Amino acid sequence: MINGKKLAALCTSRIYDPQIHGFIKNLNEHLKEENCTLLVFTINSDIYWDEGLKPAETYIYDILPYDELDCVMIMDEKIKSHTIATNIINRSREYDVPVIVIDGHYEGTTCINFDYAQGFEAMVRHIIEDHHAKDPHMMAGLPNNYFSDQRIDIFKKVLAENNIPCDDSRISYGDFWADPTIEATLKLLKRDHLPDAIICANDIMALNVSDVLKSAGYSIPKDIIVSGFDGFDEIFFATPKISSVSCDTVHLSEATARAVKKIINGEEASDEYIVPYLMPNESCGCPDKTWHGQTILSRFNDSFYRHQDDIRILYNISSSMETSLTPWDMATSIHNHKTKHILNVVDWKMFNTEKYYFSTPETEKKDLRILNDADFAEEHRFDRQPLPRKLFYDKTVNEKESVFAGNYRERMIELLNTGFPLIFIALDYMNKPMGFTCFFYRDYMITNYSKAASVTTALNMGIGGFVNMQYQRYLLDKMDSMYTHDPLTGLYNRIGFNVTFEKAIKENKGKPATVIMSDLDGLKYINDNFGHAEGDRAISEVATALVAACPDHAFSARFGGDELFAVIIGECDAPAIIKKIDDLLVEFNKETKLPYQVMTSSGAFNTVLNDNFNIIEAIKVADKEMYQVKDAKRAQRLAGRNLSH
Repeated sequence: MINGKKLAALCTSRIYDPQIHGFIKNLNEHLKEENCTLLVFTINSDIYWDEGLKPAETYIYDILPYDELDCVMIMDEKIKSHTIATNIINRSREYDVPVIVIDGHYEGTTCINFDYAQGFEAMVRHIIEDHHAKDPHMMAGLPNNYFSDQRIDIFKKVLAENNIPCDDSRISYGDFWADPTIEATLKLLKRDHLPDAIICANDIMALNVSDVLKSAGYSIPKDIIVSGFDGFDEIFFATPKISSVSCDTVHLSEATARAVKKIINGEEASDEYIVPYLMPNESCGCPDKTWHGQTILSRFNDSFYRHQDDIRILYNISSSMETSLTPWDMATSIHNHKTKHILNVVDWKMFNTEKYYFSTPETEKKDLRILNDADFAEEHRFDRQPLPRKLFYDKTVNEKESVFAGNYRERMIELLNTGFPLIFIALDYMNKPMGFTCFFYRDYMITNYSKAASVTTALNMGIGGFVNMQYQRYLLDKMDSMYTHDPLTGLYNRIGFNVTFEKAIKENKGKPATVIMSDLDGLKYINDNFGHAEGDRAISEVATALVAACPDHAFSARFGGDELFAVIIGECDAPAIIKKIDDLLVEFNKETKLPYQVMTSSGAFNTVLNDNFNIIEAIKVADKEMYQVKDAKRAQRLAGRNLSH
């Protein structure tokens, strides 16, 4: 609960599926009556019960605000991963949050389920007892899958009761999906005798079995009866229409809403089982019928309605994001009429170009911060601001990984009052989570729900591509710096200076220039008595003093040894610069108290930039003056020694 508003989280997948969309809409309308906001945490694909697979988009289930939730719901059959469901349940228990499992069974949770066994048995009996199939075959789902095995057992049971012998030859496996089903059906066609009925464990397999049989010249149901299970809308647009069993999620949403209402009001919710109803149709020989046909047609029209430019616009958004030069520019590029009603939150560590984000360990905690808010961007579309600058550049580290934390918390709380679900989808790239997107649609249009997946994909490519490009620029800059700069001092080397200064000459012809030469005193003494590392340290300190004493626009370089120089374009006070170099080194010696003194002798040469300017000749002149200074210092030291004797 936040500010008196109750929160219920739904963990599911593929919200663009009409059945999931309908479930969310119906559930939310019921929860609004209880001053409860529905938070939908979704992935864009099924995991298909592959427990070894953990796509990065499942990160969204890791950042539920467990400490503020009143209830968690898991659509187990939609996520299709017991590992993920168990993790959500365990995290919920840590915070004493009640869990409702929809289409699944987990100890210690309230379970809302279809009685799939009873529904499937009704279909098998209809084919065998009503249509008198004598040689039926079953297209099962995945081997060793609970639902598939349960339906195989029912198939065998009904056959046994009708005195039809059954062995493994009567069962094929289509893995609940198209390609394996097509392959299994083609194998059936190679047999000497075909079955008179193929009873499929779901509608997807039934549709594909029907297509393969028709392509092979068989008539359905005249030659072979085909049936499905689930009641998906697609079966009413097939020829012939597929007989099935309705597992309409509207019934599940009603039961789920009843359970949630009890839980958030402090009552105990009990398990509930809903019996799916038989939907006989043309593929088994029954009359043509379309259940709630107008609703289905309307949903299909909505589902497939698209502007033809959607893909191109999202591609352009991604491209603009990838090629941006700063995070601010990248966030600004997101704003578009196709990206309304979204708020993006990312791990701010990805903008540290010195560390490649996509190679960092998954265990490293994320610093989640808001990247852009479509509502704010819409208000400021003329000056193109993704967020208030103060908020965007907020440096406060977010220690908590949750969708209700950090510098986006207050905005999220504000969105709880829209009356519509908040939809959360992970942002990921190269199978590494980067943060999340919150869609705050202010309607139930399925076109928006369908668009969420493609928008998320565009954002993934844009943000991930931007991070990659930033790192590539960083590496190129590093390589360029290594090629053009002296590794000890960081000053230009001969190559870097020549390339850079050549451009400066062309742009500043006729302007005065000053060359300042600075040479470390007593380098041999330091190397011989304290080691070459200390000699390098002394050279580096002279370079630091030279850069600090010269104007910012000076070109400072080291071509080798202990001779350093700077070229200053424009009027300057060379004696003052040389004095500042000496003063900085005096201060350095006082602070470090090294067993040797870091001192330098400097000389200067004034000239004018033109096509005949030669840096080597200029250095020689400044060098000559520098050696006069060095000689004067040496003579002064000798005089001091003679006086002491």
